[in-house]
Amino acid sequence: MFKVLMALLVAAASANAASPKAESLRLTTADYQDRVQAAWAAEIMAVLLAWPHEHKISSREWLSEYPKTYKVAPVDDDWYYEMVALRGFEKYGLQMTLDQLGEQWKENSAGSWGSSEQARLLLAKGMKGSQTGSPRYNKLWFSIGPQFSADLYGMIAPGNPNLAGRLAREYGHLNGYAEGTDGAVFMAGMISLGFRESDPKKIVREAAKLIHPDSPYRQCLDLVVSLAEQGKSAQEVFNAVEDRWHLEYPATNNAVANGGIVAASVWFGEGDFLKTVNLATHAADFTDADCNAANAATVIGTMHGLKGLPAGLLEQLHDRIVGSEMGGVKLTPPVDERISELARRTAKIGKQFALANGAKGTEGDFVVPYQEVRTQPAEIFKLADLMQFWNPEWTLERAGFGGAGGGMGGIRGITYLNGDVLATYPRDEVRGLVLSRKVNPGSTPKLHVEVGSDAGRAWQFQVYAADTLVLNRTIEGGPDKEDRKWESIDVDLKQFAGREVDLRLLQRVLLPGKTAGNAYWRNLRVTP
Repeated sequence: MFKVLMALLVAAASANAASPKAESLRLTTADYQDRVQAAWAAEIMAVLLAWPHEHKISSREWLSEYPKTYKVAPVDDDWYYEMVALRGFEKYGLQMTLDQLGEQWKENSAGSWGSSEQARLLLAKGMKGSQTGSPRYNKLWFSIGPQFSADLYGMIAPGNPNLAGRLAREYGHLNGYAEGTDGAVFMAGMISLGFRESDPKKIVREAAKLIHPDSPYRQCLDLVVSLAEQGKSAQEVFNAVEDRWHLEYPATNNAVANGGIVAASVWFGEGDFLKTVNLATHAADFTDADCNAANAATVIGTMHGLKGLPAGLLEQLHDRIVGSEMGGVKLTPPVDERISELARRTAKIGKQFALANGAKGTEGDFVVPYQEVRTQPAEIFKLADLMQFWNPEWTLERAGFGGAGGGMGGIRGITYLNGDVLATYPRDEVRGLVLSRKVNPGSTPKLHVEVGSDAGRAWQFQVYAADTLVLNRTIEGGPDKEDRKWESIDVDLKQFAGREVDLRLLQRVLLPGKTAGNAYWRNLRVTP
């Protein structure tokens, strides 16, 4: 017994000796500002390198030079929304609310594409920032908007991934939810951890812990880590992510699959800027390659500072960001800022956050206590949950996220809610989508619904009562580009009077000679 006890004590002592001691992070003001400036610059440099592959085929060449000559950095959504959030903190303070961030977006005309454009349009209609990312209103809530604009929250929470994740979740709700904000949390967490960790693999593992295991986003990250630890190559990991998650989320700007690409790029990038960026651009065809490269590269910025960035690429930015318009949206005011000054302002806010969250500081430096990563509560939203807002008497089954809104025109299908209209597209084109409920018809029962289809698109509408097909009709849009055609349909159910039956309304999309598209539903009801 004594020998067993001694063996256990020796093993424990050996394990403790092998494990590095968790240490606080000490940053001088100069080092912190240098690493923040590197984070901003790395984000910009990575986008400029990867732009030719955004929503296009992946790169097969080593990227080390910009595809064109730059005299300044152009403004882009990858860093503009972070610049706007920084202005918000400076204006409203560290306790800035989500509604106040929404006001800052309105003031600066933020929101040019994707879920961010949806947020801008909703703000213009009078909605608050606390509403504009909700699946109830924002049809692209699951996409990459919060993810690519979360870098700032990692920069202002150096070595404090829990704070970074909390800020990213809270403010990411302006233009996303659930998977969308999971992406923001993960990116901010990695960037925060970059200040205190030297191992990219540990950064990925630790940041992933911020996300609840029930989340599809976390499941994608777990896939990356599991395969990488089994010895799979970077390309094998990228392929597995795309095969599992890009099929589930077909939009090229989805958060989940793109997040997996970022994680694998950091994991295999070995802390090297160009290797990390090239992994992100080589990963797969038709991804949000510039955003992925930017998120991954920002981690490198906080790890190494300016010395870790290619000097020639950095010099071409001439320490300036300039631009007056994005995607046809006039920025208010136009942007003309020094990257170094942006870094100084970011570091100032970041030090305030650090001191307000347990750090100790002096005039020249500050110390951030070591924190174990804490998993956030699950934030889950399924497409079927849209029914709670639209018509809770019915159940939505086999709905798909679709590919619309991802930087590629003409992609068919997306499921979302727009006021009193439910738009749907099936996850599985063979089995189709189903709206279902049980009914107890009276003496003269009738199903009423209005259904629509976009111009040039069509879908098959089938209604089953019990096992009987009671309606089978093709719903087709009009010829004009903006012509969504609506039909009012009544189905007589009197043959089922007096007994409980299952009603199933199917959207089928495999129609020979037709181009499939969304189904639109409104005013669905059963009368006695």
